[in-house]
Amino acid sequence: MTTTNPHRTARTLHTLVPAAHTLGIDVLSWTPAETRLRLAWARELCTAEGVLHGGVLMTLADTAGAACAYVGLPDGATTTTIESKTNFFRSVGHGDVVAFARPLHRGRNIIVVGTDLTDSADRPVAHVVQSQTVSTG
Repeated sequence: MTTTNPHRTARTLHTLVPAAHTLGIDVLSWTPAETRLRLAWARELCTAEGVLHGGVLMTLADTAGAACAYVGLPDGATTTTIESKTNFFRSVGHGDVVAFARPLHRGRNIIVVGTDLTDSADRPVAHVVQSQTVSTG
């Protein structure tokens, strides 16, 4: 499934990953070569200090990585995250966070995706590498 229509893509992502809808994750692009998702800062997604919760940032990265892995699969196949490693670089206290995911390895059974998160000033927020297992039915 390769798609470029942002509205159709967002609906598809929100159907596949209902948490993406709940968190307000938007789709900027979604192809097998790269996936870009955006999350706006919101007080209800923050820690006591008014910065986005690390778990929210990890959810954004996991969603981007899974979407990137999924978009290149044959019909009927699905993916599940089986491993994820996150390095945080800075907190986010306002604006948007963009997740840029790209495949590092596309095997028959495992897909490895690297995802970079950046803030509104295009500064690095986090780097995530995750492994996705592929199920074919």
